[in-house]
Amino acid sequence: MRAARLSRGGLWLLCCGLLALLAASGVAAFGFGAARIPVSHVFAIVADALGLGSGTRNWTPAERNIVMELRVPRVLLGAAAGAGLAAVGAVLQVLTRNPLADPYLFGVSAGAGLGAVVVILYAGSLAGPLTLPGAAFLGALLAMALVFAAARGRQGAPTSERLILTGVAVAFVLHAATNFLITTSLDRGADAVMFWMMGGLGAARWSSVPVPLALSCAGIVWLMLRAASVNALAFGDDTARTLGIDPVRLRAEMFVVTALMTGAIVAMSGGIGFVGLVMPHIVRLLAGGDLRRLLPLSGLFGALFLVWIDVLARSAFAPREIPLGVVTAAIGGAFFLWLMRRRREP
Repeated sequence: MRAARLSRGGLWLLCCGLLALLAASGVAAFGFGAARIPVSHVFAIVADALGLGSGTRNWTPAERNIVMELRVPRVLLGAAAGAGLAAVGAVLQVLTRNPLADPYLFGVSAGAGLGAVVVILYAGSLAGPLTLPGAAFLGALLAMALVFAAARGRQGAPTSERLILTGVAVAFVLHAATNFLITTSLDRGADAVMFWMMGGLGAARWSSVPVPLALSCAGIVWLMLRAASVNALAFGDDTARTLGIDPVRLRAEMFVVTALMTGAIVAMSGGIGFVGLVMPHIVRLLAGGDLRRLLPLSGLFGALFLVWIDVLARSAFAPREIPLGVVTAAIGGAFFLWLMRRRREP
């Protein structure tokens, strides 16, 4: 099945349309949850917060607190996590020439999760506001360093195949270490860790949003600036060298940037799977495999997807909330099976 070709003008038009849809979706999502808030009240509260209010206040103080203090940070974190994970997945799939590559394949998410779990279980209230994301950053970077060190062959530079296989092995080891810490912990924090490992945005607050939001946006911009060079790697290292690109250096740079992005997202939202795997495949059906088109569209589709999946997770069985990773795994896994069946050769 051939992907549709988008002109440059069509790409910009689609991106602008998706941005507008994301903004409208975010505002609409503020009203959903255990306490339903009318859409008219949501729009009035947001307009008043932006200084665009008409002066007539038809909402209660409780509704304003729910929207501005709980749901706005939650939607912002969901959009940042969806965009960041989808962009990272798109880069890794092109970088490694593996359609199954995503942030979880190389042990990055497992390393970030291990660092965060150590802080949650053993630092507790002594941890400062930056301790959790800092531990996740460190865990992600250490996991990536371990993958690179273990994947080195006799010639020194690790190949894409060795990186993938080593990443899978490292991820299993780190997941085992994380599960060991949880099962041997006698602290009540183990229950919170289990929910956090399945993914969720319930802990989003204004103090926790800036780091993942800033790193996701800055990381996507950086990846887009390097998209043309990464495209060259899709044709092999030898081809990249003829174009003046150092494959080893570029691959290391990309892995460090994606590790930082993944670490920031995992620290605040836990393990949310399948977003980085499925979203790039959906976008390829529309725009092809050029990373310069794939990156912005994957980010926007990923942000939209996670914002509405979070609405489903917190509204379907309200007031009980479904772990976000459970919903993304169910929907993403089913879609991926359908996609593979559709592409199956006769």
